[in-house]
Amino acid sequence: MDYFQSIIRKSLNNVGIDAETAIDEYYFPFSFEANEENSEFQIVEILGEFEYTYGFEYNAECVVSEWLYRKSLKTNRQTTIFERTTEAAVFGPVVRQECDLYKEQIPAETLVMSFFNKLKLKTDIFRNVYAGIMNISVVPSGFWERQSILERELPEMLFEKKKELLEFLNAIDTGIQNIICEENGQNMEFITEHKGRDGKNYTLNLLSESEGTIKSIVLFIVARKAILNNKSMFVDELNIKLHPLLLKFVIDLFYNQNSAAQLIYTTHDTTLMDKKFFRRDQIWFVQKDEYGYSTLSALSDYKIRADASFEKDYLAGVYGGIPFLKEFEMKTGESHGLG
Repeated sequence: MDYFQSIIRKSLNNVGIDAETAIDEYYFPFSFEANEENSEFQIVEILGEFEYTYGFEYNAECVVSEWLYRKSLKTNRQTTIFERTTEAAVFGPVVRQECDLYKEQIPAETLVMSFFNKLKLKTDIFRNVYAGIMNISVVPSGFWERQSILERELPEMLFEKKKELLEFLNAIDTGIQNIICEENGQNMEFITEHKGRDGKNYTLNLLSESEGTIKSIVLFIVARKAILNNKSMFVDELNIKLHPLLLKFVIDLFYNQNSAAQLIYTTHDTTLMDKKFFRRDQIWFVQKDEYGYSTLSALSDYKIRADASFEKDYLAGVYGGIPFLKEFEMKTGESHGLG
């Protein structure tokens, strides 16, 4: 998703003959195959009263194909906004009059989406879809270890919604009674307050709290923004540093009936793989074969008994998506030192 956004954002920014293009910068074909195939991205998103399907296929040299379709959620009628090949870009009747004037100016390495988002057109389709894609939150790996995120996000949270944050920290049993923000030179310093067994208050630098507590704070801030603004949020290995019950607590936030926010995350934790928490179409498996090729399948693709345990069957290999483990014995023997 980060690459997808980056290509769209940068594909019109190439300056100079020797400048690296976005499609070249973000083209990483499969490493264990002699023939380098094209890469492809596609997204389906709902914006207002329409469902948009947008995608493109590319390699290091050019955009091979690109497409955008719009479907009305009221009438279920689908309209082609444009279809683009290496030969030409063909625009649908909704935007044809405006876009045909510029179609010969679109470079081979530039996306139609990026190109028309920059122009001042009467139609707002390109701006809306572009903004919708960029509005998706991609939470970087190890985000809780980045002090810059705390310094950027936490002061505003403490100023505007401190009570809400403290209620969350109390709900997940961190023991934090208060958080104070102080300026230390050019840096921000955050101090947490705890109540000791003797009834006295004790302070601790936030960075001295457990990584699970720090991750929970940052996760709450970014999740809250996504939920309030109906955004989609991608998180890699969401379960790391989080207790399974705390993981469920965070996931439950996205079941807010007043929000259309979406959480997409990867995990190796199977404790929540249960029909009580997820529908079958919400659980997907990545199956990698012995040559490194990966395929994606949904739990809803399988015929499952009504009394089946998703977690138990998964660990037994029923759905795939588990590593190929072979017998291995750690042999003991004489140790040989270096002389």
